[in-house]
Amino acid sequence: MVNETIQLGKGLVLRNPVLTASGTFGYGEEYTDFVSMSDLGGIIVKGTTLHPREGNPYPRMAETASGMLNCVGLQNKGIAHFIETIYPRICNFDTNVILNLSGSNIDDYVQGAERINALDKIPAIELNVSCPNVRQGGMAFGVSCSGISQVVSEVRKVYHKHLIVKLSPNVTDISEIAKAAEAAGADSLSLINTLMGMSIDAETRRPRLSMTTGGLSGACVKPVALRMVWQVSKAVRIPIIGLGGISNATDAVEFMLAGASAIQIGTANFIDPAISAKVVRGIAEYCARTGFEKVSDLTGQLIVG
Repeated sequence: MVNETIQLGKGLVLRNPVLTASGTFGYGEEYTDFVSMSDLGGIIVKGTTLHPREGNPYPRMAETASGMLNCVGLQNKGIAHFIETIYPRICNFDTNVILNLSGSNIDDYVQGAERINALDKIPAIELNVSCPNVRQGGMAFGVSCSGISQVVSEVRKVYHKHLIVKLSPNVTDISEIAKAAEAAGADSLSLINTLMGMSIDAETRRPRLSMTTGGLSGACVKPVALRMVWQVSKAVRIPIIGLGGISNATDAVEFMLAGASAIQIGTANFIDPAISAKVVRGIAEYCARTGFEKVSDLTGQLIVG
């Protein structure tokens, strides 16, 4: 028997290292015909903002080689709707239900975190710092050390449970950004968010997305994500949740060997809605085959040189 439990600290214990990524698993309800929530370490529900957002105009998704682009724009009905309507339906799932929190300014993040802090059955939030800061000309909070320090430290003042900070890969040195998030009070880090990309229709000479550019995800980003997880694992002491192109159990194991304590499955959910449960089983099988008694022992076991 393999011990699959993962201790991420600050009140967040996972029965196994597999979580589902925000924006790819809805609120979990959409997948109950395919996956038992009790099979998963946790689910991270779709990005939520303090106020409702309509999202961007269509078209806002485009297929690419080994991946996809999206510019959905965080369409959601806001935190009040989540608390009143969604939360009562999902709070009794037999797994960790984590909310991905986004905002356009510091006040949005702080007020949102304060309201989620009061929900007993949400043990953590994942802070999306890739959102544009409208008070800094649209620059994302997560692309500068000062920006990420400010938003994380302010949220930390009002949020008393486990705080995951999701890092953007669209930076020069992700290790410095990670260290700034850790110093500001992050309990763990998730990386990577989507890479900026674009797609063009040569026949119409127009971009395939309404916003011209969008976030690239899927198998094509895995080598970049894997490298960034490895780099950040050398720079911080807090746990890392790895994501980016994980499509099977072997991918997940690679992320853990590179330094991740847990992983998230994103775009692969659109291809196989049962993939998360399959990855859980595959990780345990790998550990049993290779002599690891605890899944947590995989973390950082990459042999270099």
